[in-house]
Amino acid sequence: MQRRYITVDVFTDRAFGGNPLAVVLDAGGLSTEQMQAVATEFNYSETTFVLPPADRAHDAQVRIFTVNREIPFAGHPNVGTAFVLATLADKPPARLLFEEKAGLVPVEVVTEQGKVVNTEFTAPQPLKRMSHVSAEQAAALLTLSASDVRTDRHPPQVISVGLSFVAVELASREALRRARPDAPAFAKTFPCDGSDAVYLYTRDVPSGEKPCDLQARMFHPGASGLSEDPATGGATAAAAALLADLDDMRDGELKLRIGQGVDMGRPSLLLTRVRKQSGKVASIHVGGSSVKMMEGTFQLAGEG
Repeated sequence: MQRRYITVDVFTDRAFGGNPLAVVLDAGGLSTEQMQAVATEFNYSETTFVLPPADRAHDAQVRIFTVNREIPFAGHPNVGTAFVLATLADKPPARLLFEEKAGLVPVEVVTEQGKVVNTEFTAPQPLKRMSHVSAEQAAALLTLSASDVRTDRHPPQVISVGLSFVAVELASREALRRARPDAPAFAKTFPCDGSDAVYLYTRDVPSGEKPCDLQARMFHPGASGLSEDPATGGATAAAAALLADLDDMRDGELKLRIGQGVDMGRPSLLLTRVRKQSGKVASIHVGGSSVKMMEGTFQLAGEG
């Protein structure tokens, strides 16, 4: 059976920026083991497999695989998969609803003159704030000193809206640029509350990188050692929710423009908005642009 796939660069408006994603459109009949093998072959941070929904009221079941494992939710796979499905439709829908391991994920589709220009997911789970990590331990993860870690707003902490990350605020853009993942420190710290990755950000954004409000990076286990992700929607959603939770605003919307991938040559822009009601986080949204890159078909050995 010939199976169609499309690859896109996500959270960017230009080719070879953002975070690559492979979307397998005809995934029916593939086993979990086969999906994992295909994702490993693509060797992107994530690959999605689109299947018929269990409930006809929904648009698709979407399974998400890294090169190592299946995960319940991730941000850039939702933004990119929704972009692909919306652009393939005769008339782009205003909204898609995906069934995922973490729950239902709504994705809004923004069009201009019939063209899809932005897709935005809503996080499937509320913000969870879990274990704290010391500034010294967080610094060790990043080959930095404890003085590079800010703790005035929050300590380094495991957070999640569907997938867990350690969130660390750094004191300067220079420290963010210097950060490097340290394998022994990762082995000592993780897994922790389901997390095996660290999301680091700074509010110290130079004028040349405006209008971003934050600059961020993310390190995680890859196919062969620790890797950097150029755009991480799930971690961004959790970090934006954490910052909104800490904000004094009781009702309204906190919007942040977050840059990522700059230090690895794949600049990305993630647009976040977190809605608060009565002082509590009510909903968490992350969106951005995508660019179609490649398409093709494959047939697995033994399939007719």
